[in-house]
Amino acid sequence: MPYFRITLLRSAIGLPDKYAGVLRALGLNRRMRTVYHPVSKEMAGQIFSVKELVDVQEVEHKISNKRMKMLRKPDPGFYVEQTRANVASGQWD
Repeated sequence: MPYFRITLLRSAIGLPDKYAGVLRALGLNRRMRTVYHPVSKEMAGQIFSVKELVDVQEVEHKISNKRMKMLRKPDPGFYVEQTRANVASGQWD
């Protein structure tokens, strides 16, 4: 089942209450928040009314918030070969 992946990029501050209401109905209450909604005509209409404020992608599966956070996390650039405790106790791999 396809979903709309909707991310709020711009705030509705200073816009008429109509737009803030649409964002609330979509579940977007702060910037960079991402929500998933099933593809439907009603959702497409709501998204179209706030198209300048959001980024929309059509995806096949929902991604959990935990998984999205893990995907955004950069590679640390290093890896741990052995811990200090292992070196002090004489344990070598």
